Amino acid sequence: MQAWRTDSELAAARRDFAATIPGYVAPASYGIARVDSGKLTFGAVNAVGSSHRLPAVVLASVCGYTDRTGTYPLTREQLAAAAVLLAPAEAATHMDHPNLWSWRALLTDAGPSSTFAAFFVATDGDEPVDAYDAEFRALLRRSAGA
Repeated sequence: MQAWRTDSELAAARRDFAATIPGYVAPASYGIARVDSGKLTFGAVNAVGSSHRLPAVVLASVCGYTDRTGTYPLTREQLAAAAVLLAPAEAATHMDHPNLWSWRALLTDAGPSSTFAAFFVATDGDEPVDAYDAEFRALLRRSAGA
């Protein structure tokens, strides 16, 4: 089984994923949420300056993000696929993996009608694109202590 144990292996994996997405630009911030009857339950939130760039490109590879701020709907299968794609990063035991762990938790707690949404903010100053994105931005502000 594939495993990324070192920082250089993680960086190589990030570059490899990015190479499969023509025009990919790393987002300023990103996150994921489960949607249950219109209510959002957020997983890990990656604010501006986050060092978690590999999960961003893995998530982008399954949801369609390239370089534009947006809310990207995901099926349970797509989020599960992203978790499988990111799983080799757990071999890097010198760091935590909050994105992967939160994706798994969101999947585990999902009901039969749950859906998911990925949030990508291309540039820090971009305006929210919809009501869900506005909730994501409010969470970003709270997590930053603003």
